[in-house]
Amino acid sequence: MSEHKGDIAEITEALIRFRDERDWAQFHNPKDLAAALSIEASELLECFLWKAHAEADEARVKEELADVLAYALLLAEHYKLDVKKVVLDKIAKNAEKYPAHKAKGSAKKYTEL
Repeated sequence: MSEHKGDIAEITEALIRFRDERDWAQFHNPKDLAAALSIEASELLECFLWKAHAEADEARVKEELADVLAYALLLAEHYKLDVKKVVLDKIAKNAEKYPAHKAKGSAKKYTEL
């Protein structure tokens, strides 16, 4: 087991323990976890609204990012997904869509490269 997979498992276990101590699993169906993830992502985005990115309150960014990550991990746990594998697979897929020699320094979508 890699160090990072252990970290993810430890965080997920802590989230589940927190959730279960409060009997909140009943509210954590995939639809509501996805909705909560989206809402928290919007709250993260709000940290940057109407200001330069350097003006964002870093403490608030940290709080909102933690919420986003927590709901993402709970959703992955519901589906028994290996977070490390899911992310590494997505990186590999994106590497095919965005080959470095075409995408380097460009913000264009893969269909425009």
